[in-house]
Amino acid sequence: MVDYITGGMANLHGTFPTSVVTDELLEKARRAVADWLHCRPEEVAFGQNMTSLAFSLARSLAGYLQPGDEVVVTELDHRANVDPWLTLAQDRGAVVRFIPVNPDTLMLEVGELDQLINAKTKLVAVGISSNVTGTVNPVGRLIARAKEVGALVVLDAVHAAPHLPLDFEALGADVLLCSAYKFFGPHVGIAVVAAALFERLPVYKLAPAPAEIPYKLETGTQNHEALAGLLGALAFLEGLGSGPTRPARLRAAMQAIEAQEQAQAQRLEDFLRALPHVQLYRAPAGTPKTPTLAFTIAGVHARDAATWFTQHHRMCIADGHFYASTLADKLGVNPQGGWIRIGLSPYNTDEEIEQFQQALQEFIHAHCA
Repeated sequence: MVDYITGGMANLHGTFPTSVVTDELLEKARRAVADWLHCRPEEVAFGQNMTSLAFSLARSLAGYLQPGDEVVVTELDHRANVDPWLTLAQDRGAVVRFIPVNPDTLMLEVGELDQLINAKTKLVAVGISSNVTGTVNPVGRLIARAKEVGALVVLDAVHAAPHLPLDFEALGADVLLCSAYKFFGPHVGIAVVAAALFERLPVYKLAPAPAEIPYKLETGTQNHEALAGLLGALAFLEGLGSGPTRPARLRAAMQAIEAQEQAQAQRLEDFLRALPHVQLYRAPAGTPKTPTLAFTIAGVHARDAATWFTQHHRMCIADGHFYASTLADKLGVNPQGGWIRIGLSPYNTDEEIEQFQQALQEFIHAHCA
């Protein structure tokens, strides 16, 4: 990012060197994302953030919905993959159905999937994994059912992308959304839109702006320096893997990340389940999960605990509802400030896990005796 800015950043489509470099930068970023997510470069569009891209896509899909049509979302998701579609349904007179979450297993209840996703369903929006509980949803089953009835599928991969190998082509969804800041990059959003949909997707744009994919979704001047940073983040991930090609190295890197994080997360899960005064919100053994663990401490406000960890141990531990507000309401955690949430990344060490375990025991001894 610094090299790009100090080297003389410029806007697109000029004849001068800095503009040519910028044109090349954007295409390099598209190709890198395509290699990482196994999609076509022309299916990759950039934007301010995932939420803005989701609202933009919802607006573009307005003509796809008619009064009485149905939209399916979930109780487990971050609201960024719920509210754009609720707004769309409200504007178009469509019906919204929620796939419920089981409060005991913290998994989506898909036993009556054929009734939830039916002939009236036009769009299904679901997260690949929960940003609170880490639960990995059965997206393959949901996508297959949606395609049986001709519905579009929008996947929120913001939380999944840093932890799991993803293959857009194999998934068979219509849209996948993620954010670079979740995998060590800058704050920039990414939308992967299947070409078959993207080509016919009407978008709100300036008349002289490009009308072809993927550019037609990218309104105004993009955050070019952030895309330079996106390239850096993907280069970092690539360096964690090995193989003859960039796609192979990126996939190997994500597999290695998943293996390390799963082992460390299991250690943390076993520890948290055994602690008195702690309630862990985690799906049962055998359920695929990311290394994100949310818990509460009896009689303790989540913000007070997070503040204590910062002040006493310089630990970056988050608190709140994390925009999974439907789940927070259903589980009744808001009166105590939501959850305390910890998550693992490739750089986390076993020593840091031990430090957290000792710190949490210290906190409980001091505040829950």
